[in-house]
Amino acid sequence: MSDTIFLLNGPNLNLLGKREPEIYGYETLTDIENTCRKHGLKLGFNVECRQSNFEGELVTWIQEAREAAAAIILNAGAYTHTSVAIHDALRAFAGYKVELHISNPHTREKFRHTSYVGPASDAVIAGFGTVGYVMALDAVAAKVKSSR
Repeated sequence: MSDTIFLLNGPNLNLLGKREPEIYGYETLTDIENTCRKHGLKLGFNVECRQSNFEGELVTWIQEAREAAAAIILNAGAYTHTSVAIHDALRAFAGYKVELHISNPHTREKFRHTSYVGPASDAVIAGFGTVGYVMALDAVAAKVKSSR
């Protein structure tokens, strides 16, 4: 089994720290990725961080994870609420999957209350700000280690 966790971020997350900091905070995606890589190593995992504004690229990475990763942590951004393709790709991945959000979509606009990612995931972490990424790594590492 792989010791790699894929940390995938969807559209507009490359703008963290600049876009709506009152919702998403001031940390950049680079800050979050650096924190996650360091934390992953402490847990015994390599964290492969990727971001794309393109749905198909996220689908391709999820498919790649089938052979290269023990788990996926996915902040699909707006694709959470629209992408059947991402849902289907996640269902084809046998490892542990976490849907992640910095904010809590259920306290925001009504269109954000529906997730296509959640039903294809093992868990959802939302509303904890950027610390949710570390929480997701802790949870995923524990699940992967317990299944070995």
